[in-house]
Amino acid sequence: MEKLVQQFPPHREDDAHHGHGGHGHHEPGFWEKYIFSTDHKTIGIQYGLTALMFMLFGFGLMILMRWQIAHPGVPVPFIGPLLEKVLGSVAAHGAISPELYNSFGAMHGTIMVFLGIVPLAFAAFGNYVVPLMIGAPDMTFPRVNMASYQAYFVGGLIMLVSFFIPGGAAQAGWTSYSPLATTIPTNGQLFWIIGMVFLISSSLLGAVNFIATIIQLRAPGMTWMRLPFFVWAQFVTAFILLLAFPPLEAAAVMQLMDNVAHTSFFLPTGLAVGGQLANVSGGGSPLLWQHLFWFLGHPEVYVLILPAMGIVCEILANNTRKPIWGYKSLVYAALAVGFLSFIVWAHHMYLTGMGTKISTFFQATTMIISIPSVIILTCFFISLWGGSIRFTTPMLFALAFLPMFGIGGLTGLPLGFNVSDVHLHDTYYIIAHFHYVVAPGTIFALFAGVYYWYPKMTGRMMNEFWGRVHFWGSFVFMNIVFMPMFAQGMAGMLRRMADGGANYSAAVNSKAGAEVVGGLSNNMMSLHTGILWGAMCLGIAQIPFIINVFWSIKHGEKAKGDNPWDATTLEWQTPTPPPHGNFDHAPQVYRGPYEYSVPGHATDFTPQNEPEGGATPKPISTAH
Repeated sequence: MEKLVQQFPPHREDDAHHGHGGHGHHEPGFWEKYIFSTDHKTIGIQYGLTALMFMLFGFGLMILMRWQIAHPGVPVPFIGPLLEKVLGSVAAHGAISPELYNSFGAMHGTIMVFLGIVPLAFAAFGNYVVPLMIGAPDMTFPRVNMASYQAYFVGGLIMLVSFFIPGGAAQAGWTSYSPLATTIPTNGQLFWIIGMVFLISSSLLGAVNFIATIIQLRAPGMTWMRLPFFVWAQFVTAFILLLAFPPLEAAAVMQLMDNVAHTSFFLPTGLAVGGQLANVSGGGSPLLWQHLFWFLGHPEVYVLILPAMGIVCEILANNTRKPIWGYKSLVYAALAVGFLSFIVWAHHMYLTGMGTKISTFFQATTMIISIPSVIILTCFFISLWGGSIRFTTPMLFALAFLPMFGIGGLTGLPLGFNVSDVHLHDTYYIIAHFHYVVAPGTIFALFAGVYYWYPKMTGRMMNEFWGRVHFWGSFVFMNIVFMPMFAQGMAGMLRRMADGGANYSAAVNSKAGAEVVGGLSNNMMSLHTGILWGAMCLGIAQIPFIINVFWSIKHGEKAKGDNPWDATTLEWQTPTPPPHGNFDHAPQVYRGPYEYSVPGHATDFTPQNEPEGGATPKPISTAH
C-alpha cells in the first residue's frame, strides 16, 4: 500500500519542464510575481495601492469642487492654467465651469465608492487577510482572483480616460439617473457605463471567490463560530455584492443600449429636452433605473461599512486585551444587516411620489435595519469596559470610528422617514450624513487596518509618532469639513450646485433689489470658506501617512517577531511576510478567535492554533 503523506501546501513533483534541473522550483520573474500574480497576498497589495491612489485622485476632485463652491467663477490658484491646458474650454482661464463641476461631482462619487473604498475595504484587506485568518494556502480560484483585479484596473482606466475625451467625463451624478444620463451631449456617460460594467464584473468575480474560499478552505478545527468577526464581515459582504450587483449590471447594459442603440428602456414617451420633444421611441421608465440602481446602491453602504466593522473588531480585541463582548450577537447582527439591506432601497426614492403604504413599508425596514447596526456598535463599546487599553495608532483610528459612525447612523434616521426626508432630500444634510458614515467612519477603519497589518505585510512597523500626527489631523479636520454641512442642509442649501447656492442666497438677491423669502443667510454661505480650508488642511494631514507608508518599508522599526501585537488569530502565526502557501505547516484550530487574558495562562493571549496543553504546535511532516 502506498504511503500517504500529508503535505501542506500540496506538493508538486518537479520534472524536466518545471523547476531548475528537475530538483528546484521555478522562480517567477518580475511580471509574473508582481503584475500577473495569482498569489492572494500580492493581489491584495495591488488592490490596496491602486485603491489608495484612486482615493487620492478623488480627494483632489473634491478640493477643486470646494474651491468652486467657496469662490464661484474664480480661477483655481496654482493649477488653474494646467486645468485649462489639459481639459480645454470647460476650464477656461483656469476657472471651473458648471459643466466641469458636474463632471467632478459625478466622478468624485464614482471614484471614491467604486474605485477607492470598496476595493480597499473588501478586495485589498479581504484578499490579504482572509486566507491567512482561516488557515488557507490561497484563495480557491487564484486565476479568477487575478482576473478580478485586472477587470478593476481596466474599469478604473476607462473612468480616468473619460476626462480627456471631447465633452469631458460623465455629468449625470454618481447615480447616473435616466433620462439625464442619456440626453447630456457627451460621450463621458458612455465611458462611465463601460467602466462600471468592468468594475461590477470585478466585484462579482471577487465575491464568488471569497464565498468559496471561506466555505471550503478553512483549516481543521476552524468552525463557523471560531471565525474571526472580520471573516464573517467579508463573508456577508461577498453575498451582498453577489446578489446586488447583477441588477445594476443589467441596468448599465440597458442604459448603454439607450445611449448607443437608441432604445428606450429608461426613456419615457413625451420626453422634452431643451423645450423640444426628444426623438425617442419612448415607453421606458426612468423610475426603473432608480429601482435597479438603489437596489445595489443601498446594500453598497453595507459593503463599505461591514469590512470596516470587521477591522475595528480585530483591533479592539487586540488592544483591550480582552475578548470581544457578544461575539455571537455580532455575527447574527451582521447576517441580519446583510438580509435587511435588500429591502430598504426605496427610502432613497420618497420624492418619486410613491404611495403611503409602500413608503410606510420602507420606513419600517429602514428603522429595523438600524437595530443590528446598533447591536454591533454596542458590542464594541461594551468591549472597552474593563479593558487594559493600548492606545496604539490603529487603536486610535478604531476608537474614533465608533462615535463618527454613530453620528452618521443617527443622522440617517430622519432620512428614513418620508415626512422629514421631503425637506432634507438632496440638501447638504445628505452629504454630511453619508460622509460621516464613509469618511470618518469607514476610511478611519481602513487607516486602522493599514497600520495594524502593515508589519505582517512588510516585517516593519509604521512610525507611531507620525501615525498620531496623521490621526489627530484627520480627526479634527474631518469634523471641520462635514459638521457644518448639517446646518447648511437644514437651512435648505441644495447639493450639486456649482455656486454652492449663491444665486439663492439672501445676500445676492437683496443686493439685486429682490424680495427674499427663505433665502440662505450670509452665515450659511460663509461656512463654505471654512469648509474649503478644512478640506485643504485635511489633505495636508494625509502627507505624513503617505510618507510613512513608503518610508517604513525600508526604514521602519523591525517588527518584533511574527506577532508584534501579541494577537491570537492565525494570520499572526505565519512567517513574516507570509511565503507562498502562507503556512510552514497545516494549522489546526483549537479555540475561538479572541482568547485574551485567559486565567491561568502564561501570557495574556492564547493563539487559535495553540493546543490545549499550551505546547507549541508541531509541524506536519513534509517528507517526500
